[in-house]
Amino acid sequence: MRWALVKVALAVTAMVVVAFAVPLGLVVKEMARDRAFSNAERQAATIGPVLAITTDRTQLERALASADTGPGCRIGVHVPGDGKGARSVGIGFRRASDRDVASVVALGRASIAPVRGGSSLLQPTAVATGVAVVEVYVPDAALGNGVATSWLVLSGVGLALIIGSVAVADRLGTRMVRAAKRLAGAAHRLGTGELGVRVPEEGPKELRSAATAFNSMADQVVQLLANERELAADLSHRLRTPLTVLRLNAASLGDGPAAEHTRAAVEQLEREVDQIIRTAREQKSHSRQPGATAGCDAAEVIRERMAFWSALAEDEGRTVRVAGAHRPLRVPVARPDLAAALDAMLGNVFRHTPEGTAFAVDVHHAGPAGNAVIVLVSDAGPGIDDPDAALRRGHSGGGDGSTGLGLDIVRRLAESTGGDVRIGRSVLGGTEVRVWLALDGHGPPGAPHHT
Repeated sequence: MRWALVKVALAVTAMVVVAFAVPLGLVVKEMARDRAFSNAERQAATIGPVLAITTDRTQLERALASADTGPGCRIGVHVPGDGKGARSVGIGFRRASDRDVASVVALGRASIAPVRGGSSLLQPTAVATGVAVVEVYVPDAALGNGVATSWLVLSGVGLALIIGSVAVADRLGTRMVRAAKRLAGAAHRLGTGELGVRVPEEGPKELRSAATAFNSMADQVVQLLANERELAADLSHRLRTPLTVLRLNAASLGDGPAAEHTRAAVEQLEREVDQIIRTAREQKSHSRQPGATAGCDAAEVIRERMAFWSALAEDEGRTVRVAGAHRPLRVPVARPDLAAALDAMLGNVFRHTPEGTAFAVDVHHAGPAGNAVIVLVSDAGPGIDDPDAALRRGHSGGGDGSTGLGLDIVRRLAESTGGDVRIGRSVLGGTEVRVWLALDGHGPPGAPHHT
């Protein structure tokens, strides 16, 4: 795909450059030629007034010597003879043949004759003895003056356009190919049994739609497997009751080979059912981590939970602000776990700040390459005097050392991704709980646990 885009851009830009540069180059060449002959006509016009006054050779030679012939141009005059049939007299620089001069005299208008090394402009002028012809020689170098430089500039601009279009096409192709490779790699990993794999919803619109569909499919696969295991465990548990009845009935059969075989079969059946239950539980336990890695949209969860807490905030007269939850932010934690952590932090605000205290929830990307999502819950309450102690007590998970702040749930959620929790002073003046959720397993930069 990447190479195809580059080839298309190269072909299209090359055609555009050729379509515009070649005609423009020809126009530049024609303009240079017209400019050279316009200069020759102007030089020939300076001799006209002299010829109208005199045809004296000495005077004409002096006039030709003082004429501005310009770069590379030379000028001469063909003066007609005094008598009938007399040959014309040439003065100054001349290269045109007698036949060309005679043709101009006969036609009575200016003409351009090709000569050795260039061209000659032949301009007829009426004099007392007939028609004189002013010849201005224009060398080939003057005809192409500036053309090579113009063509070089046009070639440079065309080459720059081609290189630029190829670079842009390669960049776009890289962006598309990267997203497509991520999607293909995720599909392969999901096929090998890695149920926690998900694809970032990035890139062009079509690939974002494909990534969204893939993530939805993977979530559905995980849910179907979980339902299957739960069904297996549930069916196994249902078998326990009739098995217990069979075991009691087998025990009342007394002695004998048939009774022993029946009891052995019941025991074997009980062992098989127990094995099914243990296997289902183990698979369910193992599937929790992929399920967590499958992740959820943090922005969607925040909007959902804020819709729940906003009603209580309105009753208590609290001002609420939510920022950053307008666009998808996928995090590698399970939706119920993130919702529980948010409820714990928001519950702290309502329990430990007075009514009417404002609070805010912010979520945004962070890290050197956007490899983390930060969730901030801040309030305008009295704050926490010792954030380190609050985190240590929260780490205890309850008991005498717990403050009841519910930070253990939040801490476990952050640490499951390689992140952490920090408590500090918020811009509202109260407490700020910052939850760093790493997207690639790398924790936040080293820093103290309070700001």
